[in-house]
Amino acid sequence: MTARYETADKPYFEAKVASLCPDCTVLYANAEGDAAKQQQQAESMLTEGAKVLVLDPVDGVAAAAIVSEAKAKNVPVISYDRLIDSPDLAFYVSFDNEKVGEMQGTALVDKLKADGVAPGDGGILMVNGSPTDNNAALFKAGAHKIIDPSGYKILAEFDTPGWDPAQAQTWVAGQIAQFGDQIKGVYAANDSIAGGAIAALKAAGVTPIPPTTGQDADLAAIQRILVGDQYMTVYKALRLEAEKAASLAVDLVNGKTVKGSSTVKAPTGGADIESFLLTPVAVFVDNIQSTVVADGFYTAAEICTPDYVTACTAAGIK
Repeated sequence: MTARYETADKPYFEAKVASLCPDCTVLYANAEGDAAKQQQQAESMLTEGAKVLVLDPVDGVAAAAIVSEAKAKNVPVISYDRLIDSPDLAFYVSFDNEKVGEMQGTALVDKLKADGVAPGDGGILMVNGSPTDNNAALFKAGAHKIIDPSGYKILAEFDTPGWDPAQAQTWVAGQIAQFGDQIKGVYAANDSIAGGAIAALKAAGVTPIPPTTGQDADLAAIQRILVGDQYMTVYKALRLEAEKAASLAVDLVNGKTVKGSSTVKAPTGGADIESFLLTPVAVFVDNIQSTVVADGFYTAAEICTPDYVTACTAAGIK
């Protein structure tokens, strides 16, 4: 499980609910990447009398069963961050996830061009997200939209089961053995996977580390960007996402009628799901201060631990 959900989404969500509905109770559970456990947790909450479920699905297909059970009890479900493959969702709150992939792909292609890497000089490894996560499919589609026509060859591609960085690391290690210095860039779908890929590159003695993308603006990734190990990440203003989901949940509890700002089609059957899609931001070493620090996502002190003080000064982080 990505650390952001515990450290950012949950407290933002709970604080917003408390401000809008002091008498409301938030029931919280963490399935820790286990779809069966998530099913049990949701059923327990329905039994406890939950009036709305806000669900970030471990498995977008399997979680449709939760939506069906909730519907039978007239409990609306808000699909949070990842889309559940069900036509019966009340809302979907997330970011423009294909845009995330486009940002990652654009950053990588532009960097290779800026570094003078000709399309025939080598290629890109694509380390995608989990095959059970609809978001991962959107990130991948967005990235392919940019990389495929760029002229840069995709040397190999891998869908990382469960977003597991260890599996990403093992796979990248195998590709290094096969392709060696042909690897000129690494598309990594999120920061955890980027960390695994970079660990494999370092273990193989690859220098310099090829430009590697990421997503989620994890603290470790921001620090890697500072010292040049990772090229970029994508920051998503999680406070806005969590607060939007909280506001919707309170509105639904109170029986208010709400319309989304857009619609997203369910993967199976194509039902239109009322949605709110927020705008992601690409983060590089030169805009860490104006994005994650300015937003209060991290303080300078959190980023600039002793190993990173010099890099922070160079990047203007304060």
